[in-house]
Amino acid sequence: MRPTYDPKAVESRWYDRWDRAGVFRPEHNPDGEPFCVVIPPPNVTGQLHMGHALNHAIHDVIVRRKRMQGYAALWLPGADHAGIATQNVVERDLAAEGLSRHDIGREAFVEQVWSWKRQYGDRISLQMRRLGDSVDWTRERFTMDEGLSRAVREVFVRLYEEDLIYRGNRIINWCPRCGTALAEIEVEYEDEPGELTYLTYPFTDGPGGITVATTRVETMLGDTAVAVHPDDTRYQRYVGHTVRLPLVGREIPIIADEAVDPEFGTGAVKVTPAHDPNDYEIGRRHGLEAPKILDEGAMVAFTGLRFDGMDRFEAREAVKHELHKVGVIEKTEDHTHSIGHCYRCGTVIEPYLSDQWFVKVRPLTIPAIDAVRDGNTRFFPKRWEKSYFHWMENLRDWCISRQIWWGHRIPAWYCDDCGETIVAVEDPNVCSCGSANLRQEEDVLDTWFSSALWPFSTLGWPDETEDLERFYPNAVMITGFDIIYFWVARMMQMGLHFMGDVPFVDTVIHGLVRDASGRKMSKSIGNAIDPLDVIDEHGADSLRLALIQAAAPGHDVPFDIEWVEGARKFGNKLWNAVRFGLQHTGDVPVVGGYPDDPAPVDRWILSRLGEVTERFDDLCDQYRLSDAYASLYSFAWSEVFDWYLEMAKSPLRDPARAAEARQTLGVVLRDLLKLFHPAIPFVTEELWSELVGGDELLAGSRWPGIPHYEAPAGIATLQELVTGVRRFRAEHGLGPRRPIGMTIVDSDGLEGSWWEEQLRALAFVEPEFGDLPVDVTGHTRIVAGTIQGFIRLSGLVDVEAERARLEKSIVAVRADLERSEAKLANESYRSKAPADIVAKESVKADELRHKVEKLQAQLGELGG
Repeated sequence: MRPTYDPKAVESRWYDRWDRAGVFRPEHNPDGEPFCVVIPPPNVTGQLHMGHALNHAIHDVIVRRKRMQGYAALWLPGADHAGIATQNVVERDLAAEGLSRHDIGREAFVEQVWSWKRQYGDRISLQMRRLGDSVDWTRERFTMDEGLSRAVREVFVRLYEEDLIYRGNRIINWCPRCGTALAEIEVEYEDEPGELTYLTYPFTDGPGGITVATTRVETMLGDTAVAVHPDDTRYQRYVGHTVRLPLVGREIPIIADEAVDPEFGTGAVKVTPAHDPNDYEIGRRHGLEAPKILDEGAMVAFTGLRFDGMDRFEAREAVKHELHKVGVIEKTEDHTHSIGHCYRCGTVIEPYLSDQWFVKVRPLTIPAIDAVRDGNTRFFPKRWEKSYFHWMENLRDWCISRQIWWGHRIPAWYCDDCGETIVAVEDPNVCSCGSANLRQEEDVLDTWFSSALWPFSTLGWPDETEDLERFYPNAVMITGFDIIYFWVARMMQMGLHFMGDVPFVDTVIHGLVRDASGRKMSKSIGNAIDPLDVIDEHGADSLRLALIQAAAPGHDVPFDIEWVEGARKFGNKLWNAVRFGLQHTGDVPVVGGYPDDPAPVDRWILSRLGEVTERFDDLCDQYRLSDAYASLYSFAWSEVFDWYLEMAKSPLRDPARAAEARQTLGVVLRDLLKLFHPAIPFVTEELWSELVGGDELLAGSRWPGIPHYEAPAGIATLQELVTGVRRFRAEHGLGPRRPIGMTIVDSDGLEGSWWEEQLRALAFVEPEFGDLPVDVTGHTRIVAGTIQGFIRLSGLVDVEAERARLEKSIVAVRADLERSEAKLANESYRSKAPADIVAKESVKADELRHKVEKLQAQLGELGG
């Protein structure tokens, strides 16, 4: 075994061996209960970021543990074709050659994307191997592969035939940069400073006019009404009258609609049905026209005015200038408002009236809401159910068409002779009218449409496959809270509708990985950390353990590289613990069972191992992985490494007891490796190969099943007593191995021969069990539980020199305390200094008081 832990050397050895051995396949446990998790498919364009690292670490901990518990565990991998993102990547490559996709045509462009995918599409899978993801690569899927593409077509056609998919002219979110519609949840809103402009539309039938307030002056070119609230007494007499639209000259009505907020601006609003979703609904209710004044590039068009050809933001200033010239602008004022941006490219979204394909969501959301309310799918943490319900209950129809070329092309054809629309799984050759003059819909489906089918399409649906029969519904879905709406809700809708059952039983929601200051990681602000860089420096195990320990359920993770360094130190400590074990167990593999009648120290550590394992399993079953590994980490470091390995040395050196001690040492280390394996698979597999030997891989071994042991009485008291002696040595500058005599008063009879042995071994104490000394002056007393230990200072400590040292220290500490107390008593200081500074000073004063008390107690022990 190597003398030092080297993550690079260890982590390069095991992944291919696991894969070749087939331990990641459910067939490894052919008779086990099925347990399936499908991976949230990363975009084929990208590379893993810290969010992926956290998500994948959580998946792997859950799946590896289930596999070791005997389940037929399937973690199904795959990637998403990421329509807009992938198209953008390939278009950038074309632009570098001076070309656009329109220059080469649709067919050639799509082939170029496939070529790019074949060249770069496996980057994600290689990175997943670096992380140690125990996925079944034989079942890997891609949202554009043949089987999933067939599933997408089948779902689209069935929903269309059930009148749950339709094509309509409605307001959608349009990204001028990407040139496509977006679903509402693909729009990211940010509060930004802007300007509220007040402009007056003159009455057509007399003097005066009505003043409206708007943040988008340029859209007034497309106004078709002014609206007020029907109960607003300021404007009731104007309803039914008309005003003239400045610059355009169009006569438009004043209408009353309850959607108007009387508290906004003047209480009167302009209505632009083609460029605002609320105005669109008002327009529908009142039968208003909806003229477009922007084209798909967000350029002013179709107005016949001098603004045509201007960008929308350029037009805003030009329109405002002209309105000033004709004297209809009353005033402007600063106004912060929420602006929607494309989640892909950050461009400001334009509400746009367009012909698009939609899913009627209401019939699909009701069963998905009921499934969670009835407990068929559970959220962990449960509080996320409230967000799920709120979003589902307020959902609008889902715009599923995208004006790009990469993706699942909508299976709809239009007959140019009779106008019929044909929707079919197989490409039609002829219309029902007999015409072969058919053209297919140009648009593709929203990427999330295919992702919504992921839990069952990846298992072979619409075919009735063995995997679909065995692994649907999935056991658990693990994802960040930011895509509950994008993905989780839609999987629930589609799974229930097409499979008749929920897609997964449990939904585990984790937070986002942020920087140490709590900011979202972003390349643009320079705080993003590449997980592969961390792996190169510290190892995948260290990164995984650090993320798992920091990821409290449902909360964001403020990432700090010091956590990774701490996890690396733990790996080194575990490495040295196994090296210690090998030095005492020899070449005999640790494959035996648990001891039948262990000695007190062995009984104690085995009882604690059983208790910790039971607690660990309970926390894991609740998906409280951070708590589970915090508990296990504390046990390993504080009890196994710091206490047990030291306590085991004496019996290991005794020929009469060595065999039993070796057996206990071996099974404790062996089971510790099993428990830690799901989180740190590489180093535990390496150590398993050294400790256990043989052909069995740790990744394919069975989870610990530890028999119940009753811990001996007094173990905590012994530890407290040893700690007290060690503290005494430190306070008095005594070497750790200098023998100390101690009289132990044990009124409850806890002591035994093993106590004496451990006191000698752990604290270098020569114990004498007896009664309370007649004169305790000149003794230090250490209290541990019901036991008192008395150490005679004479001959051990120079009492006079120690008294002088303590008195000098007391004077110095009191002086510091007086200065701190005077500062805190100063009202000027308390009122002017920052609150955190005052709080720190208060803590300092408390610490100084405690130190004085401690020094005085030590002085009292010296007598005189």
